[in-house]
Amino acid sequence: MTAQKQDTSRPFDVRRSPIQGHGAFATQVIPAGVRLIEYAGERLTTAQSDARYPDVEGERHHTYLFAIDDDVVIDASVGGNDARWINHSCDPNCDAVIEDGRIWIETIRDVSPGEELAYDYAYVLEERHTPAAKRKFPCHCGAATCRSTILAKKR
Repeated sequence: MTAQKQDTSRPFDVRRSPIQGHGAFATQVIPAGVRLIEYAGERLTTAQSDARYPDVEGERHHTYLFAIDDDVVIDASVGGNDARWINHSCDPNCDAVIEDGRIWIETIRDVSPGEELAYDYAYVLEERHTPAAKRKFPCHCGAATCRSTILAKKR
């Protein structure tokens, strides 16, 4: 997939990321509490998303899926926008906010120009988060608090 060019109406652009593939980077100071972009894409049922992206044993998991709830999943690889390039971090500067059936990416602290935008994907598996499962969902954010996986801690 190819990243899109900078949209000058937004305070970020998309380019290669040291975290993963492409990333979104602030082009100016972005204060905490700014709603940056909607996570857009095709709306699927959970069954449709599972059929489209089946888990393959031993392969790293990678999709642009984002669950709104137990019934609706957004697939940003179809009709998506630059929100799909915002990577995971264990020490994020953004958060994903679900509101009225839509997903918004918002800053949770001030972001400096050149800083990569990221939120905690906090992915949760139904099964136990084993070492093998954690390897299937790796994190390379480089944060001092990095847990080495995009999987959330189970409570």
